[in-house]
Amino acid sequence: MTPEQSAWFAETFTSLVTNVSRAVLGADRPVRLVLTAMVAEGHVLLEDAPGTGKTSLAKAISASVQGTHQRIQFTPDLLPSDVTGVTIWDQGTRTFQFHPGPVFTSVLLADEINRASPKTQSALLEVMEEGHVTVDRDTHPVGRPFVVIATQNPIEQAGTYRLPEAQLDRFLVRTSLGYPDRTATVEILAGNRDRTTALDAVVTTAGVVEMAELAQTVHVDGAVLDYVARLVEGTREDPQTALGASVRGGLALVRCARVTAAAAGRAYVIPDDVKDLAVPVLAHRLVLDPEADFLGATTTQVVERVLSATPPPVARA
Repeated sequence: MTPEQSAWFAETFTSLVTNVSRAVLGADRPVRLVLTAMVAEGHVLLEDAPGTGKTSLAKAISASVQGTHQRIQFTPDLLPSDVTGVTIWDQGTRTFQFHPGPVFTSVLLADEINRASPKTQSALLEVMEEGHVTVDRDTHPVGRPFVVIATQNPIEQAGTYRLPEAQLDRFLVRTSLGYPDRTATVEILAGNRDRTTALDAVVTTAGVVEMAELAQTVHVDGAVLDYVARLVEGTREDPQTALGASVRGGLALVRCARVTAAAAGRAYVIPDDVKDLAVPVLAHRLVLDPEADFLGATTTQVVERVLSATPPPVARA
């Protein structure tokens, strides 16, 4: 990545964060994490109570990149074909025609994903991992950029289906918007319209794809890779975990660190990039020991403890 490309990447990413934050007030850190996941070509799990601006976030991102936006309200009776699309016989042409589902979009908001049956939840796995869906043996790409923002209510669990670990591992980042502070709340209450309608596009979808490809060229030194490997191993060796982070978790951490470095105008990753992203990238991939869970331990505490116990590198490999 040339210095000119680094400067363009950093300027564009900052403009995206600023633009989206005009619609989602008081949530700069979560907005930055979601945009990092999009540029890293990953997906986001939002654990939030209703009314915290999740739909506004998805609409603001799609408006900022000149993309499209779709929302699926997951319910127990939702079918896989309601997500991916269905093939229907056309009497006029006497052929089967594919009718795309809502996954064919730039930003997909999967609202309350844990309320759908496991079979419907699994309909998202192929498109999240491969970027295409297969219906009646035919493969249909969804295009780039493509990001799934899945939400689940961490408080109300009645009538829900717990996401299996294999599915949680598919999400690049887990974060939470939370409630805004008082100043942002007053500003929200003073408005009388949807703030996303006033947003102008900052970059095209082709520009986002170019950013994703540039981020892959960011250099990661062997010492930083060793640091990531030690962090991942530390989550497995912690006495409070029954299942630690997988190799996919380490790969996800490196992908996000590359985007964070490029967003700072650097063509190389530093240990602070990894430390800043460890909790949102790794915590949701851990499974606690039942006794530790009973005593009130959290996966966030485990990752923070591993970070404290794992010294970062001080020299190149």
